[in-house]
Order: sequence, then structure tokens, then C-alpha cells
Amino acid sequence: MESPRAHRGRRSRPPRTRSVLHVALAALTVVGATAAGTVYVKAQAHSGKVAVSSSATASASTSATADGEESVESVTQAAVDHDALLTTAMKSVSVEDGADVSVAVLNLDSGASASYGDGAFDTASIVKVDILAALLLQAQDADRHLTAAEKTYATAMIENSDNDSASALWRIIGEADGLDAANERLGLTGTEGGDGMLWGLTQTTAADQLTLLGQVFGDDSELSEASRTYLQGLMAQIAADQHWGVSAAADGSEWALKNGWLARSTTGLWDINSIGRVTVDGRDCLVAVLSNGNSTKAQGITLVETTAKAAVGALTGSA
Repeated sequence: MESPRAHRGRRSRPPRTRSVLHVALAALTVVGATAAGTVYVKAQAHSGKVAVSSSATASASTSATADGEESVESVTQAAVDHDALLTTAMKSVSVEDGADVSVAVLNLDSGASASYGDGAFDTASIVKVDILAALLLQAQDADRHLTAAEKTYATAMIENSDNDSASALWRIIGEADGLDAANERLGLTGTEGGDGMLWGLTQTTAADQLTLLGQVFGDDSELSEASRTYLQGLMAQIAADQHWGVSAAADGSEWALKNGWLARSTTGLWDINSIGRVTVDGRDCLVAVLSNGNSTKAQGITLVETTAKAAVGALTGSA
């Protein structure tokens, strides 16, 4: 259950510029050239590795070496528009009137990424990953381990989505100020902590949540290897009643996630969010799906899951 205190209205704040993920270029590798200088390249496209001819997608110039062989001087890269692929995939996702959804996805193997939708959303309980990341970052700075009490709170907060534990750690990190300071270092530019104890009304974007996931599951991170391993382990042991969300896009049990759900008292509509890592055909993807305006919790879960499947399919060709 989400915190009843988080059902209050959000604070008024000036609009902020929100970050948006941009399309990734396919990685190209020169694999051969004929004597006439026709160059072939191998493109890591969304559907897998395919060989394409330079006459259609790339240009190259050659120069003679001392022994008469030709060498490639330049190859123009062919771009794969993953945002366009995702937009097309989202046409099959049913979004009820009044609801809104945004998603960002990254293929960790190829580096390809895509996003759909924009704007800020209430985090609900997905902020608990951010809270723990901030705590771990502060502990690293102080060159200390988490206390026994902090570990108990962290386990309950992530695995069971316990709100009292989240509130305890929210106080320890310094509430919104502590979260915002950590996020500045973690690279989140469109996230702002909730007022007072209203951590569930922290505002965020799908792009920022993908950045946070990169800090948790990637190697280039402000978080130490030990901190990343700890957080990953908790997200892989979510309570059985919360086995929904981005895990729907996985092709097995290889996933780690955190979900958030919140019924707004002012409208009766639901915020439903899910962030995490999934594995499809042996490829790891990070996915962040945010939604609001859902008529019921079940309707929101369906929206999040179908969106996660569409996003991962657009990047991996598994749709």
C-alpha cells in the first residue's frame, strides 16, 4: 500500500526543463571491401546484426597503400531511429481517456535507447530506489557501512515496499534536500523531492528513472560496486504480490524491479509506475514506465506492462 499522506495535493513549483533521451546510432563495423572499393558494413540494428551494402546506406573513400591494397578512410554511419520504432510500437498500446504514459528504455548490450512521452509524474513508491541510492552514496562519502537498522529498513522498503521504512530512511538522508543533492551527482536533472514527508509525491521523468537505473545496473556509476550489488539484490527479491510491471517484458525469471502505485485522493485516479532490468533473448534492458490518470490499479498495471513489452520489443526486435 502507498502512504496515505502521499494522497495530498502536490506543492506548487515553477516548471523545470525535463530531460529527454535521444535516439542511439547503430554501431557499424567495416567487414570488407572489394577491389573496386565497394564497402560493406555490419549494423547492429534493432532486429539483430545484418550486413548492408554501402551503396544503400554508407559511403566510403579509399586510398592505395604501399603494396597496392586499398584501405577504408571513412564510413558514414547508418542510423536506426529507435524512437520512431517505439512510437510505432506504442500504437498497439491501449491508453484510456484521461490517462498518460511515458517510457524510456536502454539495451545494455547494444547501447541503443529510446523514449516515448514526456512530462513529470508522481513517483509513488519507485522513489524508494532513489532513497536507498542516496543513502548508499552518503554512506560511501562517510566511508561507513549501513547500520543494522538501515539494512532492515532498506530490505523492507524495497522488497515489501514498506512505507514506514521508507519514511525512516527519508529522514536519515535529509528528506528532499538529501535526495536532490544525491540526484545531482547521479545525473538526474528532472527529479525533485516531495515536500516534507511526502516522498511519494516526488516528481520525476522516465528519462531520469532510466538514468537512475543506469547508476544501479551500469558500471559507470557514482555508486560503488558493493552498493550496486546490494541494491540489485534487493530489487531481484521483490515480494510475490508485487511481481508485476516491467517484469512482464522479460522472457523468464531474469528481472529486478521496483513498482509504485498511488490513488490520488483529489481525483480517485491511479499513478502506476514500474522501473527495473529485464532479460530478453539473453539481452539485458533497463526500462522505466510512468503513468497517471488510470481509472483503477488493475487498468494501470495493464498499461505499464503492455508499454514495457512494446518498449523492449522495439529495441530488441522481440515484439
